[in-house]
Amino acid sequence: MSIVPEAEVKRGPSTVVQIAVLLALTVMAAGIGWLSGGFLNGEARTATPPPAADAGAEHEAATIAPANIVDLAPITTNLSVPETVWIRLELSLVFDQPPQDPMLADAIQQDILAYIRTVKLMQVQGASGYQHLKSDLVERAGIRSKGMVKDVLIRTMLFE
Repeated sequence: MSIVPEAEVKRGPSTVVQIAVLLALTVMAAGIGWLSGGFLNGEARTATPPPAADAGAEHEAATIAPANIVDLAPITTNLSVPETVWIRLELSLVFDQPPQDPMLADAIQQDILAYIRTVKLMQVQGASGYQHLKSDLVERAGIRSKGMVKDVLIRTMLFE
């Protein structure tokens, strides 16, 4: 006969303690939710409308584009790969000073068109692809204009 000590049965926390902890956590979560809801729904400051006399002048100034920004005609062409995907670009060029040669913008547009026809769809996918495309367009416009173009603004880029 061997004597085997009886294993003690381990008991977890009692049911009453578990329910008390659950209720305490529920009350804390509700309190935090109520406080954060009150914080997020606080009084928002409303913008004061501008005086009526200045509103017309500001709207007129906003509609007149500066002389340093030149809008290009929309570019619509297909991509290199896949050939069934078409792209439509509406671009604006930002010059250091107003361009003296009116044909400079057209030459830049033709150069951008030739470049876009060599682009593959996977090169312009995602945010980094967009940034690479924009930097390539700025670089090509700067080379074609001999440094007169500071930036290329992409107003619309649509793939179909």
